[in-house]
Amino acid sequence: MIKKSLIFKNEKKELPLVPLRELVVFPYMVTPFFAGRTATIKAIERALETDRQVFLVCQKTNSETPAEEDLHHVGTSAKILQMLKLPDGTLRVLVEGLERGTLNKIISRKDSTRVIFTPISEDRNVDSNIAALMAAARKSFKKYAGFQKKVSQDVLDAIEKAEYPDKLIDLIAANINVEVEKKIEILAVKKVSDRLETLTVIIESENNVLELQNRIQLKVQKKLEQNQKEYFLNEQIRQINKELGNDNNDPSGAKELERRIKEANPPKEVLAKAESEIKRLSRLQPMSPESGVLRTYLEWIADLPWSKKSTDNKDIDLAAKILDEDHYNMKKAKERILDFIAVRQLKESMKGPILCLVGPPGTGKTSLGRSIARALDRKFVRVSLGGVKDEAEIRGHRKTYVGALPGKVIQSMKKAGTVNPVFLLDEIDKMSSDFRGDPSSALLEVLDPQQNNTFVDHYLEIPYDLSKIMFLTTANSLHTIPYPLLDRMEIIEIPGYTDFEKERIASQFIIPRQLEENGLEWADISFQKSAILNIIRKYTMESGVRNLEREIATVIRKIARKAVSGGYSEKSEEAFKVTVTSKSLKKHLGNPRFEDDIVYKKNRKGLVYGLAWTEMGGKILPIEASLLKGTGKLILTGSLGDVMKESAQIALSFIREHFREFNLESDFHEEIDIHIHVPQGAIPKDGPSAGITMTTAMISALTEKIVRPQTAMTGEITLTGRILPIGGVKEKVLAAYRNKMTAVILPEENRKDTEELPSEVLREIDFFYADSIQNAMKILFEDNSDKD
Repeated sequence: MIKKSLIFKNEKKELPLVPLRELVVFPYMVTPFFAGRTATIKAIERALETDRQVFLVCQKTNSETPAEEDLHHVGTSAKILQMLKLPDGTLRVLVEGLERGTLNKIISRKDSTRVIFTPISEDRNVDSNIAALMAAARKSFKKYAGFQKKVSQDVLDAIEKAEYPDKLIDLIAANINVEVEKKIEILAVKKVSDRLETLTVIIESENNVLELQNRIQLKVQKKLEQNQKEYFLNEQIRQINKELGNDNNDPSGAKELERRIKEANPPKEVLAKAESEIKRLSRLQPMSPESGVLRTYLEWIADLPWSKKSTDNKDIDLAAKILDEDHYNMKKAKERILDFIAVRQLKESMKGPILCLVGPPGTGKTSLGRSIARALDRKFVRVSLGGVKDEAEIRGHRKTYVGALPGKVIQSMKKAGTVNPVFLLDEIDKMSSDFRGDPSSALLEVLDPQQNNTFVDHYLEIPYDLSKIMFLTTANSLHTIPYPLLDRMEIIEIPGYTDFEKERIASQFIIPRQLEENGLEWADISFQKSAILNIIRKYTMESGVRNLEREIATVIRKIARKAVSGGYSEKSEEAFKVTVTSKSLKKHLGNPRFEDDIVYKKNRKGLVYGLAWTEMGGKILPIEASLLKGTGKLILTGSLGDVMKESAQIALSFIREHFREFNLESDFHEEIDIHIHVPQGAIPKDGPSAGITMTTAMISALTEKIVRPQTAMTGEITLTGRILPIGGVKEKVLAAYRNKMTAVILPEENRKDTEELPSEVLREIDFFYADSIQNAMKILFEDNSDKD
C-alpha cells in the first residue's frame, strides 16, 4: 500500500539564481552544464559556501544579462554535486534536481543574484485513475525508446520501478528530446493527473512524428535497393545482348530520338551532328550522368521546329479588320503590317521584318504584337528583356554546365512550334550588362537579317534559322538602346494618345471590355462623353490608357455592386439602366486627383503662356517677367534647367541688340533687374522650346504692352532672332485647346505637324507661324497697346 502524503511544504525559499540557456532541469535529474557569466559564477560560489543549493531557471531569450521578463516563471532547485574550474575561467557544474518551484521575485545583490520561489507541493496519492495514467505514460515512453534507440536500460529500469507519479513524470521528461516550451509546460503543471496527461500527449505526438520518419526512411532505403537491383539487371541484359549480337532492345532511347529528329526534318548539318551524338548515347550506360546530358540535348533538337511553318493570312482586308478591332489609330504600325502581307503575296521567300515600337507606357505596344500575330494567323511568343543582364539569357549555356539550357530565343521557338512566329522582345530598352556579358550585343546577331539565318545558341552549338520570324521589339525610349542594335531595327513611333483619342478608345474598347469582365454586359450602362473626358483630365495623368482603364473599371464595379444590392441580374424582367455623368464621378471615384494647368483670369504686362511637353502629355506653362530697380541682373526662378536658363540669356541678349525695334533706350538694362519666374517651382523644367515665350515676356514687361489674349506659343530661338522647330507639337497644341486658348504661335517649320491634329482642335484654334522673333512680335502685340 502506497502512503498518501505530501513530500514538500508550500513555503517560500530563497536561493542563488542560475539562469540556463536551452536547458530545463527536472527533479531527480543529474546533468552537467557550463557556467561562464560572472553573475552565474558568483551564484555558484555562494551556494558552495552554504548548502550547495541553487535555483535553476531556463531563459526565454539568449540575453547575456537576463531580466525577470526574460526568464520562465517556473524552475527547479538543485544540489551541486561537483564543480570543476576550467583554464579559461568557466565552470563545469554537475547538479541533481531536487524540487520544482514557481519564481516569485529576483533580488540583485552585490555578491550575487538570488531568487525567492515557492516550491510546488507534490501529491503522491495513487488511486486507480492515477495508476492508469502512469501505466499509459510508461507504455508511451517504451514506444518512444524503441524509436530513439538512445535510451539506456538503466533509465528504463528506473522508470519501471518509479512508484510515485511525480518521480515517474520527472524521470520521463528528463529523457525525452522535445522543445524547451514543451518541457516547461510539463514542469509548470501542478495537478498530478494533468501533468501525466500532458506528458502522455507530448510523448504520443513525438511517437507519431518518429513513426512517420521511420516509414519514409524505409521507403527511401527500399527505393535505393530497387534502383541498384535494376542497374545490375540492365547491365547484365546489355552484356548478354552484346554477346548475342541482338540490337532489338533500345535501353538508352537512342533509336526513338533518332526517329523523332528525322521526322522534324532538320538541315543536313544538324542531322549529322545529331547522328554523331546518338551514336555516343547508344554506347553509354543508361544510368550514367553523361547519358542524361546527351539525352536532354537530343530531345531539344527533336522538339525544335526545323521545317514546320504556319500558313500566313493573305487577305489584306481581313487583316486590317482584325487590327482595327483590337486597337484604335496606330496607322503607321498597321500600314507596315498590311504592306508586309502585300509583299508576301508577290514574293514568298522574303525575310521577316524587324520592327521596334517606341512609345510611352500604356499605349498598347505589347498588345499590338498579339494583334499582329492574329492578323497574320501566326503563333505568338513573347520574351521580356526588362532587367536581363546576362548574355546567357539570350544565347544559353554550354551543355557541359550542370542544369544548362538554351537561351530564351531557342526556348521560345520550341514553345511556338513553328519556324515563322511573331516574336515579341518586350522592353528592349531596359536591358543592362555586367561581368556576365552584354545581352544587347548577343541580340545583334538575332536581329540582323543578314546573320540570323545561322544563329548559334551556346547550348545547341548548331546553326538555327531565325530569318522567317517577324521580330517585334518594344521600348519606352530609344536613348538607352545601343546604336548598333538600333540600326538593325525599323523604328515605328507610337505617340501618346490625345484626350479625344482616349475618349474614343474608352468608348469603343475599354468600356465594353470592362462591362464584360465585370458581368454587366446585359445591363444598359452608358458613359456620357463629358464624364469620360473628366476621368481622363481629372483622374488620370498619362500618355497611355492603363490608368484610364483602372478608373473606368472602378466605376463599373461600383455600378455592379449597386445592381446586386438592387436585386438585378441578367434574368431580371426589369431593365437595369445607369448613365455615368460628370456629376456622378465624384460619388464613384472621389475628389479629382489632378487639377487644370495654371491659367490666370486677368491678362497683364509680362505674363505669357508657353507650351511644354511631358511624358504625361502637354501642359500650359505660364511665364512671368517683372522689372526691378537694380544693376542689370537677370534673375531666374522656378526650378529651371541649364538649357532653359540659356534660352533666357539668349532672349535678353537679342533684346539688347535690337533695342531700337522695341522703342527701348540703349542702356535700358543698366538700372533695372529683370526677374523671370515659371510657377510651380517644385517641378523641374528644362528644354529650349520656351525661348520665344521668355523673349515675349521680357518685351511685354519692358514695353508695358499686353500680349494678345488667350494665346500660347512655343519655339526655340537663336541669337540672330530665328525661331527653330520643336517636338511634341500634337501634345502641346492639345494642352492649349484643353485650357481654352484661341491662338497658338508655332515655328514655321512645324506647319506640317498640325496636319495630324483632330478636326475639333483645328476649328477652335487659330494657328500662326513665325520664322523670326520680329514676325512673332507683330502677331503677339498687334492692337494690344496698353489695355489692362
